[in-house]
Amino acid sequence: MTDGNPEDTVPEQTLTAAEIGAIAHLYRAEVSRSTMWRTRLDTTTNWAVVTTGIALSLSFANADASPLPLVLVLIIVAVFLGLEARRYRYFNVWRARCRLMETDFYAPLLAGGGVSRDGQWNTLLSSDLRTPRFHVSYIISIGRRLRRNYAYIFGVNAFAYVGKLAIDPTPLSGLAEFFQRAAIGPVPGTVVITLGLLFHGTWLAIAIFTLRHELRNRRK
Repeated sequence: MTDGNPEDTVPEQTLTAAEIGAIAHLYRAEVSRSTMWRTRLDTTTNWAVVTTGIALSLSFANADASPLPLVLVLIIVAVFLGLEARRYRYFNVWRARCRLMETDFYAPLLAGGGVSRDGQWNTLLSSDLRTPRFHVSYIISIGRRLRRNYAYIFGVNAFAYVGKLAIDPTPLSGLAEFFQRAAIGPVPGTVVITLGLLFHGTWLAIAIFTLRHELRNRRK
């Protein structure tokens, strides 16, 4: 306890030049890790785009080509989404550390105010280094990657699928013919379309739910 006298106040521990240099090296290492995982995220996205492009080429090769590749590619792209969401959780660990050092270490240093151990940023960073943990859940990661990339991939796929059924081999003459063309072997077209709506409705719900969840947490 202190009686309020300036002499009794515990001074902030200013970082030495050697300690600042050590943190600079740590920042470089964390940026390198973040860049590596960023590259891995781009790789899975590229896989999803290329796979979808192949499916589009096969389905629109000619008027009699089957739209089945567009259906099958959804499963493959969903797998890529799962892999990318997992990679994003790792990427976010390194990104968060870099951002913390940028805002609470480098920004005050560049502003000329100096840097000290204030019991906040350094404690958070030390705790995260001692006991690494994911900063976002898997479902939040899926939502972020959906909103960032995969919603557009799924949207293009859905648009192409409906377009394929509508124009090939001849323009549609009615809704009954649309469901007839959507049939896959013994599976009726109504079932295929229903499953497709459920699939796209699920990822759309996840994207909206996670966005609202993150916005709500930011306001707290």
